[in-house]
Amino acid sequence: MNEQTIDAVTTVLDESPPRNFTEGVELAINLKNIDLSQPRFRVNEEIILPNGLGRPIAVAVFARGDVALQAKAAGADLVIEDPDAITEYGEDKNKARELAEGYDFFIAEVAYMPAIGKNLGSILGPRGKMPEPLTPDMDVAHVINKTRSSIKLRSKDRKTFHAPVGRRDMPADKIAENVETVITRLEQVLDKGVQNIKSIYVTTTMGKSAKVR
Repeated sequence: MNEQTIDAVTTVLDESPPRNFTEGVELAINLKNIDLSQPRFRVNEEIILPNGLGRPIAVAVFARGDVALQAKAAGADLVIEDPDAITEYGEDKNKARELAEGYDFFIAEVAYMPAIGKNLGSILGPRGKMPEPLTPDMDVAHVINKTRSSIKLRSKDRKTFHAPVGRRDMPADKIAENVETVITRLEQVLDKGVQNIKSIYVTTTMGKSAKVR
């Protein structure tokens, strides 16, 4: 474990004032020497955190038949079976936005993807929430469980962006392990690796921040 990381997380947890709610813990990532106006340089990763986020992750699944039953058994928060429902979301943008904001991740059998792209692409796409395609050889329960420990790391065209890594009520070492997992992936996907990182801070939702890199 990187000592600077564990020290930074401990500082943030110990010195941030108490709140009447459980704050999230996130990274503030600042990049340099990279042209994010070019999509090929942008960060767009799904990362499995070794210790999860410490909060429920809402997952919606588009599926029918046995796959829908398996998704429900695996604890999916919403299962949409009727293809007509997708069209209805497309016709009601407010309802579509509520769907997008109400769930962290979406999974869909491949047969649903064209309709989702047509009717919900403009809502889900900019939020980084287009569904993960579910092919016949994939176990929907496994995908749901994996997704519950995942985050989306997306820079879009901004050199400063954020990534959730836990909650304040999690042990510092567990959050620090999540932090290192995110930073390792970030260094792997950036064009010049660590040379593209200007600074990284860990912070609570409304509290203190401390430098990690």
